Amino acid sequence: MKRLLDDWLEKLTNMILDMASISSKVVEMAIDSYVSGRDVSKDVFQTSHQLRILEDETVELGMELIARYQPVASDLRYIRSCMEIAYGFLRYGRYAYDISQVLSMFGDLSECEKEIIQETGKKVCEMIRISVIAFKNKDIELAKKLELMDDEVDKAYIGFVKHAIERPTSGKKCDIAITLILRYLERIADHATYIGESVEYIITGERPIRR
Repeated sequence: MKRLLDDWLEKLTNMILDMASISSKVVEMAIDSYVSGRDVSKDVFQTSHQLRILEDETVELGMELIARYQPVASDLRYIRSCMEIAYGFLRYGRYAYDISQVLSMFGDLSECEKEIIQETGKKVCEMIRISVIAFKNKDIELAKKLELMDDEVDKAYIGFVKHAIERPTSGKKCDIAITLILRYLERIADHATYIGESVEYIITGERPIRR
């Protein structure tokens, strides 16, 4: 028999999926802004603000459901995790805005390397997509893939920093800009991994131990 709480949980799920779609698009927009050299910081800021509003609404609904229905076990884990996941999507928007700001701060970056941002950005966007599918389908095995992908993003970031340190100082403007963007992408990857961990928590009641 369907419970009244189930209707509200479905609404909560749909709010999370709406945030997932918006946050994925805003990250892609920010990455493309660096590659294309087009300043989209205003658009990214507006979208990030929209995510903040949705995150507030998600948390308010989650708290209301806890107060009204006093859920336990899997229901409580699901509501709690949805609020945490909503915060992750909010951070996607924040880091996307930070990426878009790099172009505003540094000006013309057309001569800077693009490939590493494109490759790492593609990996991060794939992590976002996987985290959403894992959440929607409650797929633990898919969620576990995110930690391995996160390691790859970490290696790209650290590898570039080491390479930049060893290079001549003539290209430091580009090195600093790319390092900042890779750092923001690395943080987005971390939050995607946290979402995967939330999926495991929803299903098993236990959080995986991070290396």
